[in-house]
Amino acid sequence: MPGTPAGDPLLVLGGPTAAGKTAAALRLAEALPLEIISMDSALVYRGMDIGTAKPDAVERARVPHHLIDILEPTQAYSAARFAADARALVEDIRSRGRQPLLVGGTLLYLHALQRGLHELPPADAALRERLRLRAQREGWPALHAELGRVDAASAARIEPGDAQRIQRALEVWELRGQPLSELLRQAPPQPPLPLRLVSLEPSDRGWLHLRIEQRLRQMIDAGLLDEVRALRARGDLHADLPSMRCVGYRQAWQHLEGACDRAAFASRAIAATRQLAKRQLTWLRALPARQVVDCCAPDAATRAVRALLRP
Repeated sequence: MPGTPAGDPLLVLGGPTAAGKTAAALRLAEALPLEIISMDSALVYRGMDIGTAKPDAVERARVPHHLIDILEPTQAYSAARFAADARALVEDIRSRGRQPLLVGGTLLYLHALQRGLHELPPADAALRERLRLRAQREGWPALHAELGRVDAASAARIEPGDAQRIQRALEVWELRGQPLSELLRQAPPQPPLPLRLVSLEPSDRGWLHLRIEQRLRQMIDAGLLDEVRALRARGDLHADLPSMRCVGYRQAWQHLEGACDRAAFASRAIAATRQLAKRQLTWLRALPARQVVDCCAPDAATRAVRALLRP
């Protein structure tokens, strides 16, 4: 089958965590000469397999996957870097007569790819440490309130306890002197990419909550705590790294530090994953061009494939 012409829409399969995106992507690979570009901020890290629900070796052997296992968990990845990496991969995959498919739930990455982002200031270790120490003294809700005074738009979309995003928004404000939300709204440096976005979303939020709980407990049974224990034993990681703030890993780290028992760890991880899904759905609802497929339906994967393949 010939590859997709450069002007054709780029296929994107989105949705919240645990909605069944991987199964639908593998089903589509039965119909197209496909290569998957991961659109997930956690899958970039090596050594973080169980808690990220990373495609296993069999799945990755069936279909080539990109932007998985490209960084050590000591490193950081950004939306701007994703946009550059993904654009290069789209061109390369199409040049080889194959079809790129973006799959994931990190919707800021999709925004950066489609509309472009001005290059944001890189992380400043000293500033981040100063903000972290302030949060220890005052609490992240206090820093969230400060963010509301300097960048009300960012504060409105960031939860008061979301340390990573509060820290980044305040960091950008201090380094650039402009609100992060304003920088994200500015004219993009690259022309938009046409997309065909199919989104797996639940008609029944309770169904998704149950799926999230079942998957988290499966991860625990598969050795999530042992995985995090091994990461802690490396000696070069700490709880404030972006990698260790990923849902599941943050709560497991806290448990292994003695901050909570095993039952509380599971409850906290489930609650954090549900909050993540809520934020992902909020992002998706702001994308009017998406086609929604009910992930609760027994044939959700087939419906998603049909939507992606439509003329």
